[in-house]
This record gives sequence, C-alpha cells and structure tokens, in this order.
Amino acid sequence: MSVREGSLEAPTRHPLAWKTPEFWDQAALDKELERVFDVCHGCRRCVSLCGSFPALFDLVDNGPTGEVDGVPKEKYKDVVDQCYLCDMCYMTKCPYVPPHPWNLDFPHLMLRAKAVQFKTYGAKASDKFLTSTDKVGMFAGIPIVTQTVNALNKTKPVRAIVESQFGIDRNAWMPSFAPRKFHSDARPNATHPVRDGQRTPGKVVVYSTCYVNYNEPGIGHDLLKVLDHNAIAYTLLDKEACCGMPKLEIGDLESVEKLKSVNIPQLARLAREGWAIVTPIPSCTLMYKQELPLMFPDDADVQAVKEAMWDPFEYLVARHKDGLLKTDFSQPLGTVSYHVPCHGRVQNIGKKTEEMLKLLPQTTVNTVERCSGHSGIWGTRKEYHEMAMKIGKPVFKNMAAAKPDYISSDCQLAGHHIEQGIGRFAAEALGGKVPRNAHPLTLVRIAYGL
Repeated sequence: MSVREGSLEAPTRHPLAWKTPEFWDQAALDKELERVFDVCHGCRRCVSLCGSFPALFDLVDNGPTGEVDGVPKEKYKDVVDQCYLCDMCYMTKCPYVPPHPWNLDFPHLMLRAKAVQFKTYGAKASDKFLTSTDKVGMFAGIPIVTQTVNALNKTKPVRAIVESQFGIDRNAWMPSFAPRKFHSDARPNATHPVRDGQRTPGKVVVYSTCYVNYNEPGIGHDLLKVLDHNAIAYTLLDKEACCGMPKLEIGDLESVEKLKSVNIPQLARLAREGWAIVTPIPSCTLMYKQELPLMFPDDADVQAVKEAMWDPFEYLVARHKDGLLKTDFSQPLGTVSYHVPCHGRVQNIGKKTEEMLKLLPQTTVNTVERCSGHSGIWGTRKEYHEMAMKIGKPVFKNMAAAKPDYISSDCQLAGHHIEQGIGRFAAEALGGKVPRNAHPLTLVRIAYGL
C-alpha cells in the first residue's frame, strides 16, 4: 500500500493512553521512539525548531550505520531532554501527524518518554521543587521576605549558589516574588448585569495562574480593570492550585492528576453555570484546553471545562464581534512589537491578541510569530539556557528591528526572556531606544486610559 507524503486534513490529537500498561513499557517505548525517529531522520524539515532534532540527526549521522538503527537506545534521552513540549513541530511542520497512517505526534511521544523516565528514575530534587509552583510561591505575599529574597536573587554570589543548587543558569532571567499576591487584593464583582452575546457568555471566572498570583499580580488586576470597564461580571476561585503544566513538562503525570482534582470540580461547576473561564497565561489555558482533556478523555468535568475555557483575547475579540466591547481607547501606544507564544498558537484560535491590539488608535503592531526559546523552566537551566537564547535570537532581532515603544508577549516569561535577549543580541537595532516590556492586557488597560 502506498503512503501519501502529507495530509490535507486537519490534524487530530489522540488521547494520551497513560493509564495503560503499554504506555509505561520501556521496550514498547523504545520501539516507538525508533519508529518515529526513523521517519524524522528521513524528513528533517523540523531541524530549525529546537535542539531535539539536531541532536537526533547528529546521533544518526555520527553513528556506525548512518541510520537510526545505529543509535544506542540509551542515547534517545539526549533527544527527549531537548524537547520542551512547545508543540510547534506538530502544529507547523510535520506532514505525518494523524490522521496520516504514520500517526506521528512527536511532542506527546516525548512526553511519554519523560513520564517513563520520571516514573523509573524520578527527577532531581531541584526540578521537583521548582515545578511545585504553589510551594515556591510561599515566598510571595510577605513584604519583608519578598524584598529580601528578591534583593538576594539579584546578587552574583546568590545566583552562583542558585545555579549550583537548583541548576538555574546564573545569567538567566528569574521572576521576582510579589509583595502581595493577586488573590490577597482581588475581589469578585458580580454587580454588572449579565449580557450574553451570540458568541460570548456575559460573565467570567478568572483563573489567575500561579505566575500572576505569586509573581506579577498587576497582570491579573489589569484584566479585572478591562472587564470592569466593559461592565462584565466576574468572579474568582475560592481555592486555586497550579494548572499542572510544570509537572507535565517533567513527566510527573500523577502530580498533574492531583492538581486536576483540586481545580476541575470548581471549574466544572462554574462552566455548567454558564461562566466563561479566562486565564491570562497561555500555557495554563492550553493545559485545560488540550492536555487535561487528552489525559482524561472520558472525564465529563474535564471536557466541560475545556468547552468553557478562553484565552483572554479570544474572549475580548469575540465580545467585540458581539458588539459588546467598548472601543473608547484614549491613549495611543506608538509601536508595539508583539510576540505570539507557542502555547498560544497551539490553541488554534488565530492571532486574537494582534486583532485586539490593532483596534487601538495610533498604534502600530509588529507581530513576530516564532518560538522565543524560553519554554518555562527548561530555558533557565544551566545546560539549556544558551540553547534557549540561540533559538530565540531571530525573535529578539525581529522584535528590536521595529524600534518599538513596547515589547509584549501573552507569555510574560517569554516577554522577559525576549527583553533579555534583545539587550544581549539586538540592542544596537533599537538606536538607543529603551522599550517597555508589558503584557498585552496591560497594554489594553493603558489604551483605555485606566
């Protein structure tokens, strides 16, 4: 039977069969890795995306046979460790994703390999700690503690210690802890009348995310101000845990399930009551839109949350199309270099943030749609930070080339990574200009004059 080169059909994701014995079988995993690596070796169109593919092709080319069968199985880990689950190979490059007969889902195969590795060997204590975002966030919200920790984290001696003890590169950008958590000051506002649109529910529950709650609560407050300005009723969760994405990225699927058991019952109840669920960080949105539904395909609550989950700009643009969004923007922003993060692209919603920014008066938007290389904790690790900067270099240069007044990304971690990368690789292109790094929600709040 002949196999076609590619597919014109829309890609489809199969559920992650992590509850089956075969998923965890090392021999079965190695067989599937060899099969997929052999297809990738014969194609090679993903070579420019990340470090996984160059690592694979080097192993093949330098092996005794020049084929995948010459690569020792223990070397497969070199490829797996370079993958940070951005999904761009699946979304933008691979012609063999399902429903193609070869059925390639490279990111989820890497996830399976990470999960087997985690279950067999565990993870470094530092990785377990750093991915426990609610535990790390205990430093936030205590003014004296946060001031001390933040100040120490900016000193070279402490960064050297952090590098040796936690594996975070001393030159990588690190987030500061907020003196007050988002949930300490944020309050629900259900006083606005609920006006449902053709496309949008008229009431929103804000799932703030760990990063907004512990590190940059201003992003969450800007979202609330935009909702208030548009007379949209909103509420907050009584108890919010991490979405599980950091644990997913190290293959700790059991911890993902534990976090799901905290969040999903609350979110499912609100979803069934007709609330739109909005999250200001795209990785967290993606977790509820894709990863949890694929891990728990038969869980009705998970599927209900999936249907109710919105990226904030997906919601705001749909609200605008419903004729229910105010456009009384009073402050021009000049030039904005806007970065579309990978986990925003994977949601298949289009460039909704760009659409929103282009509604703003006297504002020019320079959109850059390419991986920044940050990828959460991966890009901060000592062994991968330079690779992260290399991957992001085209983004840094394209963002700086517009001489922007603002640089912005829906993923605030990527935004800071880009800011650092511009300073290192593209500062000359700015011509002495110092752009402000601001989340798109902050830009909309500024444009409203709030």
